[in-house]
Amino acid sequence: MEKEYKVEGMTCMGCVSNVKNKLEKSNAIAKATIQLEAPQATIKFKEKMDLASLQNLLGQDEKYQIKEIEHHHSERRGIVEEKSFLTYKPLILIVAFIAGVCLLVQFPFGSFSIMLWMRHFMAGFFIVFAFFKLLNLEGFANSYKMYDIVAKRWNIWGDLYPFMELTLGILYLLDLFPVITYLSTALVLSLSSIGVIQSNLNKSKIKCACLGDIFNLPMSTVTIVEDVSMVIMAVIMLIVH
Repeated sequence: MEKEYKVEGMTCMGCVSNVKNKLEKSNAIAKATIQLEAPQATIKFKEKMDLASLQNLLGQDEKYQIKEIEHHHSERRGIVEEKSFLTYKPLILIVAFIAGVCLLVQFPFGSFSIMLWMRHFMAGFFIVFAFFKLLNLEGFANSYKMYDIVAKRWNIWGDLYPFMELTLGILYLLDLFPVITYLSTALVLSLSSIGVIQSNLNKSKIKCACLGDIFNLPMSTVTIVEDVSMVIMAVIMLIVH
């Protein structure tokens, strides 16, 4: 049996991790998927548990309060439709701005090179996305290890990842060590895609960490498209090079 709940008192990904750990200590709970946006908790039960028992797992200090929620189909349908654009508006705008700037950079040349555009796009993508992650490094790392297969095993990978992105961005911008840069991009983002695809297949309601902890973006096929597109561009550049 699976049921959704509202959890009050969570303010960051540290709270999300704390609530998840508290709930999954119970033998009656098979899996607890926790996020900051509603529904905050999706719990899969092995055995039936009442609300009081769930609250006992979270503690009686009133920091976290778990409550039942009711879903109305018409309201949920409206939420899904709104998410189709508004939820991903920051990501769409940032990618569009990077793509547009990289296009305008070539305007003075009087000609257009798709390879140069891809290199500039990769540079802008990695540098800008690293910037958002570094605004709250701890928050990003906590979000990232919720789904990334490497960060789950080695926590330090979540702390190093933004710096790796920044380094790749600079290498693309300066056109240094291109073969190593392209191979590293394909490898790192392929590994990242595995966790993203697994989360989508499992329908896990977790936060996407692509823009760090600043924007509350849910994990979806949008993240898959983002990672896979970058891998494809890196492979094309490697082949042409």
